[in-house]
Order: sequence, then structure tokens, then C-alpha cells
Amino acid sequence: MATETHAWPDGLGVVQVRVARPTDRLDEVVTFYRDHLGLPELSRFTGHAGYDGVMLGLPGTDYHLEFTSHADGSPCPAPTGDNLLVLYFAGEAQMRDVVERLAAAGHEPVPAENPYWTENGALTFADPDGWRVVLAPKPVF
Repeated sequence: MATETHAWPDGLGVVQVRVARPTDRLDEVVTFYRDHLGLPELSRFTGHAGYDGVMLGLPGTDYHLEFTSHADGSPCPAPTGDNLLVLYFAGEAQMRDVVERLAAAGHEPVPAENPYWTENGALTFADPDGWRVVLAPKPVF
């Protein structure tokens, strides 16, 4: 059973979390996450040691996604169907707003590898690189 906590544990003084991954489709990936999913662009950089990158996240929080691309190419291994970014919503209506925005941009749900998500009302989408984003209608804990 999960223990409820809202702070980092003593001895792990983390103040920010960023998940970063490379892509050879930087513009397409940013369009998916920023314009279609709705994550705001927080920052971007170009030409840093051959890298371009974009940070996306939630304003007022310290959790970010970073996508980078290198001038010489940024191959990323093909993800499995269970490499997931899971976004939990406050309810079905909030989730449906995003689902409708994704559908309007041509993104349709893909089958979830783990049946847990479907059984709990979540929908799974693939980004331009094939990485999966799960939209869940409510937090688990």
C-alpha cells in the first residue's frame, strides 16, 4: 500500500525533476506535446554543443519534459508499448477536453499494452516517435 507523502524524503533534497529524451523529430514531438496535448513550452535552446532542445512542463511546478535533437542525429531506441508518460486528471470531463483536442489534430487512441489502463477508463496515445502517453481520468492515490 502506498504511503501518502507530499515532500521529498529526508536525505534526498531534490528541488526539480526533468525527464529528457532525444528525438530526430523535435518539431513534431514539440507540436504533439505542446499544441495537441497542451503542455506549455517553458524554455528552448539552440546550438548548444550541437544540441537543440525544448522544455515543456506545468507552470508553477518543478516537473519538466525535455526533448533534444543533435545536429548529427538523435536516434532513440524504439520504445515498447509499456514505456509510458501517465497524466492523471481531476476527472473525466477534464480528460475528455484533451482527448477531443488530440482527436481534432488527428491523434487516435492506441491499444494499451497493460489492460489496467483500459479497465480504469484511461486512453493511450502514441507521440510522433511512438512513445506512449496515457490519459487517466483520476489519480490512483
